[in-house]
Amino acid sequence: MALIQEVVRVGIADMNIVKEPMTIRTSGLGSCVGVVLYDERKKIAGLLHVMLPDSGLAKSDRLNVAKFADTGIYALMEMLKAEGVRPMSLKAKIAGGAQMFQFGSSDTIRIGPRNVEAVKEQLKRLSIPLIAEDTGGSSGRTIEFDPETSLLNIRTVNAGTKDI
Repeated sequence: MALIQEVVRVGIADMNIVKEPMTIRTSGLGSCVGVVLYDERKKIAGLLHVMLPDSGLAKSDRLNVAKFADTGIYALMEMLKAEGVRPMSLKAKIAGGAQMFQFGSSDTIRIGPRNVEAVKEQLKRLSIPLIAEDTGGSSGRTIEFDPETSLLNIRTVNAGTKDI
């Protein structure tokens, strides 16, 4: 009898956490960055779908912390801490940050690369080692993380599938 594995889906500007045997997935990563924080020993992981690099770009008073690299990574770490994960045991894998539009070079157009830089800055600030990444390019991605194996499966539009 095949075990049916439950997949938790994370939307845009959203985050969630899972424990094995569940996996966690987000799709529609263009210029957005998917950030996975995980604890190999406890087999628990969180996934954040970052849309923008800096909460200073927020347009309203009601801040969605998951939308921004600077607030979302910290909030995801806090969610994992509430599940008993020690921050010093966390590792990270990231994917996304594509340059989806080829015209112009202003900062608003460079949102993908800026998201990747902001994510890396926050990981460094929180002393979370970045183990692997699949960022840049010009294609969208869907990612799924399995906390049991610590593998991040990446499906890239027009480029197939790989694990990091």
